Amino acid sequence: MPTARRSRPPQAALPIVALPIVALPSVALAADLPQAAVLAVPTQPAEGGARLAGVVEVGGPDAFDVEGLLSRESAKGEAGELVAVPLPGQGRWERALLSGVGAATPADLRKAGAALGRRAGDAASLAVDLRAFALDGPALRALVEGLLLASYSFSRKSEPKQRALREVTLVGPVLSAELAAAVVVATATAAARDLVNTPSLEKSPDWLAGSARALLADLSVTVLDEKALASQGFGGLLGVGQGSTRPPRLIQAVYDGGGSRHVVLVGKGITFDTGGLSLKSNDGMLAMKTDMGGAAAVLATLRAVADLGLPLRVTVLAAAAENMPSGTAQRPGDVLTQYGGRTVEVLNTDAEGRLVLADALAYADRELSPDVLVDVATLTGAMPVALGKRCAGLFASDDELAAQLEQASLVSGEPLWRMPLVEDYRVALDSPIADLRNIGQPKLKLQGGSITAALFLREFTGGRPWAHLDIAGPARSGADEDELTKGGTGYGVRLLTAWLVALAAQPVRRTGRRAARSSA
Repeated sequence: MPTARRSRPPQAALPIVALPIVALPSVALAADLPQAAVLAVPTQPAEGGARLAGVVEVGGPDAFDVEGLLSRESAKGEAGELVAVPLPGQGRWERALLSGVGAATPADLRKAGAALGRRAGDAASLAVDLRAFALDGPALRALVEGLLLASYSFSRKSEPKQRALREVTLVGPVLSAELAAAVVVATATAAARDLVNTPSLEKSPDWLAGSARALLADLSVTVLDEKALASQGFGGLLGVGQGSTRPPRLIQAVYDGGGSRHVVLVGKGITFDTGGLSLKSNDGMLAMKTDMGGAAAVLATLRAVADLGLPLRVTVLAAAAENMPSGTAQRPGDVLTQYGGRTVEVLNTDAEGRLVLADALAYADRELSPDVLVDVATLTGAMPVALGKRCAGLFASDDELAAQLEQASLVSGEPLWRMPLVEDYRVALDSPIADLRNIGQPKLKLQGGSITAALFLREFTGGRPWAHLDIAGPARSGADEDELTKGGTGYGVRLLTAWLVALAAQPVRRTGRRAARSSA
């Protein structure tokens, strides 16, 4: 009896909206304290408790004893600590928040800003007294990013709760250029979070391509559909996406700031990952709408780079596919031909991210001639086992590049840890029938799944300076914590932007193609 061929159902056009969907609060500067619903006054640690580090007229000169209040509340002035003070009938403010800022380091101020953003979220306006501080650029950026990112929200409820906070005023000697840069980065991070948090019912590869066009409307964005991918030999993307009714896309976006350096950022864009025929458990699928966190990060980073006007050339490649099981899905044992001709034996269809990244990395190497390659991916479950949920793993073929990214991590507050590219593990990728296999050989008992995944990716970089960020842990958060909000975190936007800002400020030193190997 003949079987009916599975046909692709017609796809309704999905709306593309401006990102971020819910605007973050606006931030303004003032020399004097304005009228606002909430006034935030910093406190810092002092002998035996906390001391006020802001104005003394909070609540009026004789309204209450601030120092006594801090003592009664056992306040310590630590970063993120808040003591609320109602100000009934006071006039300019409805309440004050005595906000602990610790030693006022960037990390402390980021935490303090996040606490303020959450606690003042039900108020229409917030004024922050910074007159006692001369914040430098990193400290100011940390405070603003913490405040804005903790204010982020995403909802698909029929009647979503609206955030009341719309206006934030910083009072004191604040650098306007640094403030503007912080707002740019926070807004880009919020856009990345929106991309990650969007349900996969909406988020097809084609939807992601449309969202990239909307987000980067003033830049050059090119999208390769399944026909173009087939004609040009993108076997990894096609293999991963062939089980879905929603075909893959390769999204290429370009910003040309006029500099001589060319950086290529590559992001994994699996819009939903069931594992394919190597099927995940139901629990294992629950967060898989976020498996395109790498693509979201690099696209949003390009938005920030363009808004900052950095003197660099930056190209972003987002390799988008949906990994689904079906009668047309790739099978364990299949051999794919990646872009550029290398063959890969697929022994686990749930190790799909490296297949789409390999296509994009090989394309970047062969067609784009980058000075440096960085890929970002929620790649391996082994990475959060090793480093936990807040820290990304960094693999790099170039020590100088690794050091730059480590410094950017410190500046941005997005933690990472350098991991080794263990050459002895490379044998685990040997296949008897193809150039490579997509997972390590279990019989060798080497473990180190994140390391073998990185070694696999390195095979497609052409010996160029390259780094791989495995963000499987920090790409998503299980709860509101500091500047993070539950769901997609937008990890990578702050880190990559900080790196590119520093790179743009450095004198050009041509390294060219080199087969650098890590000393880690």
